[in-house]
Amino acid sequence: MNPDRRRFLLSASVLVAGAVGTARASAPGPMRALKPMLPAQPIAPLTTLALVKPALFAQARAALERHPQIVNRHRMALVDFAAPSSEPRLHIVNLLDGTTTSYLVAHGSGSDPDHSGWLERFSNAPGSNASCSGAFLTADPYVGKHGPSQRLQGLDPTNDNAMSRAIVLHGAWYAEPTLAGARGKLGRSQGCFAVGDSVRSQVMAQLGRGSLIYAAKLVV
Repeated sequence: MNPDRRRFLLSASVLVAGAVGTARASAPGPMRALKPMLPAQPIAPLTTLALVKPALFAQARAALERHPQIVNRHRMALVDFAAPSSEPRLHIVNLLDGTTTSYLVAHGSGSDPDHSGWLERFSNAPGSNASCSGAFLTADPYVGKHGPSQRLQGLDPTNDNAMSRAIVLHGAWYAEPTLAGARGKLGRSQGCFAVGDSVRSQVMAQLGRGSLIYAAKLVV
């Protein structure tokens, strides 16, 4: 096993149902339960979600209702893996007013073996280096080989190996818009959600802990 990945796994916190704790900059200690940040609120009209497919939004909203351990219920992220890596396909949606912020995000090399820029398949298998689909809970921030990063807990059978596979949110040079402009596609991760180094802190700050990231590939 890669030493960096071994350190990740040894330092990873075990998430308890319905609980997230106060963030730390390095490997976290025991978690404290938090109450939901906001009560359930009406969702803004879908017409305001300019870049988000209605079917994808509907699936993400259903996932939010299905998983009570997601305590941040006024914002969620959707990853539209039906779009190529050259397009902003990570959409962070404010559920109070429907406004979105969109970013480029890389997929795993195991999902795109020919490096075409398009995700071809998902996998939850260890060692696959592929992206996986479903609902993720943003967990502890930590500092690893990619700098400040955020652990993710897979909440569905399609991604419940995310923690043991070290599938995280992190920054990467190969996810910068300049690379997409020059090559027409981003580089590939080992299955992680890799955003550009230039926006990594912004994305992590918007999501925080206890938020939903929902990833899918819907062809509609």
